Amino acid sequence: MLSRVKVRNAESLFGAIADELGKDGITLLPATTFLDDLLPGAGHVCGPELTERQLDDADYGFRIAKEVSRLDIGQTVVVKKGTVLAVEAFEGTNEAIKRGGALGKGEAMMVKVSKPNQDLRFDVPVVGPATIETAAESGVNAIVVEAGKTLLLGKDEVVRLCGEKGVSIFGKADV
Repeated sequence: MLSRVKVRNAESLFGAIADELGKDGITLLPATTFLDDLLPGAGHVCGPELTERQLDDADYGFRIAKEVSRLDIGQTVVVKKGTVLAVEAFEGTNEAIKRGGALGKGEAMMVKVSKPNQDLRFDVPVVGPATIETAAESGVNAIVVEAGKTLLLGKDEVVRLCGEKGVSIFGKADV
């Protein structure tokens, strides 16, 4: 079965397994099932409210992140005042945060989105306490997540850290 898969990324491999299980009547549920309280909606989530400039960057970064994710490069970008500072690739979110934050000198924003048609059974964008710690240490003071499609793992700790370290989280709906 797996030898027939032409593109070999996590999504295609797990999808092939799910299709095979489906032939036996097994339905896989999204990984977010029963976790609605950990999926922030649109708007301010925690930390300081975003400024008008940051809201503009949120719109810009969201558009860029959606396009980068459509190309299956990564799901995170770091922006500042209408400029892309870093794009996540194979190295992962935290390394992109570190690179972008260093360039942003305390005013950078991270934007994390899902891929178009992302299979939430296997892969869900996540922000957790380590993300907040990395952001704060790197000079990223705002995090924009895709509303309803990004898990806040360790939500209570995330909210506490955001308040303590002055990092904002904002949920943005895909339009």
